[in-house]
Amino acid sequence: MTYEKKVALELQSWEASLHKPPGMLEKTSKTISGRINRIVPVKVHQALTAAVQGIVRTVLAGAQLTPKGKVLVGLSLEERDRRAGKLISDFQKIAAAEGAGTGAGGWVLGLVDFPALLAIKMKFLFELAHLYGYDTSDVRERLFLLHVFQLAFSGQNHRIRVYRTIKEWDAYVKTLPPGDRYLQTIDWTALQQEYRDSIDLRKLLQLVPGLGAIVGAWANFSFLDELGETGRNAFRMRILTQDSTGLSPIE
Repeated sequence: MTYEKKVALELQSWEASLHKPPGMLEKTSKTISGRINRIVPVKVHQALTAAVQGIVRTVLAGAQLTPKGKVLVGLSLEERDRRAGKLISDFQKIAAAEGAGTGAGGWVLGLVDFPALLAIKMKFLFELAHLYGYDTSDVRERLFLLHVFQLAFSGQNHRIRVYRTIKEWDAYVKTLPPGDRYLQTIDWTALQQEYRDSIDLRKLLQLVPGLGAIVGAWANFSFLDELGETGRNAFRMRILTQDSTGLSPIE
């Protein structure tokens, strides 16, 4: 069996896992998140929404997050996957250190952690794109990263819709308006709510006195693990789909 066929089988299993009904933990997390959201002050909701807006605008602008190194071309998929594993590990350590530092500071530093972790996640995705041969100087590739982010951190219904878009990405991008007009189509509140619902339970534990630093490090480490798997599989899927058309960056 070739490496590409092995990856294709892994992607089939990954797709099946995305379509599984929500488990007890996800249902419980959704319920707790709803209760938390009702008691969190409006100003906090506004601050979190603003943080999501800020990072999305930064992604679309691209300048602050675009890697300095060149886009990697001419590598096999196996080599890209090997390097991706190292990249994921490196960013897990960065995120864990950031979570440990802010986790020790309670709710106030918890608000600092939210945008800081967002920035780490997006920087990781930019690096991953270049590793798999996709140039983030192209706004369409930056939009792809936003969809990967949503795929990793959304409820099941929204996750399935995003997955279908990613799977048919080449056709989808042809329907998009220019980048500045695309901003007007984003439901900012819904985007940040999907994201927060997927992380609230772990972040809530981070506020428990005496546990903040430990839980903050664990939570951020696990978030990068989830994003790493999602991002790697999204790019693998694109490469295998495009390979037969001659558009793959592998060659």
